[in-house]
Amino acid sequence: MRPRPFPNSYWATPLLVACEYPWTPTRAQHSQKLDLLLRAGVRTFIDLTESGELSPYAPHLAAHVARVGSIEQRDVEYHSFPIPDRCLPRSESYVRQILAVLRDNARRGRTSAVHCRGGIGRTGVVVGCWLVESGAVEDGAAALRFIAEEWKSVEKYRRFPQSPETGGQCDFVRNFERLPGPLVAPI
Repeated sequence: MRPRPFPNSYWATPLLVACEYPWTPTRAQHSQKLDLLLRAGVRTFIDLTESGELSPYAPHLAAHVARVGSIEQRDVEYHSFPIPDRCLPRSESYVRQILAVLRDNARRGRTSAVHCRGGIGRTGVVVGCWLVESGAVEDGAAALRFIAEEWKSVEKYRRFPQSPETGGQCDFVRNFERLPGPLVAPI
């Protein structure tokens, strides 16, 4: 795997980075984690935060794409799939909508970033489900073990020793099953 874009991020697959929220409004005119993700090759952003939870970065994305340079605006995508903090996704079908975006990006060889506020709970759920759905791991239990190992290398691990964050979130991943059909190469 390549170096992580910033200390509170990790590569879940070669085309998927999991991270905390990449925007700080008080630094709007300065370098952001958003810039580091763009430089790391991220072209699709999947935001799991709710409207009003944090200051949105989508309106600033074009300016950061221009600042980084050598990236076409049309090549960068932003998707919002809100999940309440410390909660479960509203349904399995909702998670499958998120996974459809990841599947499409994997098919096109595009790098995606998935994040919530802290990159812990909601992000861990989506990453865990993607690991199962893509065939990168055998099942939800293996996904949780993989995330636990990767999470140990994240800066905030000492304050937040588990991802996903809640028992319910872990159970969601543990019980998630891949749909029948060809595997999605998690390249």
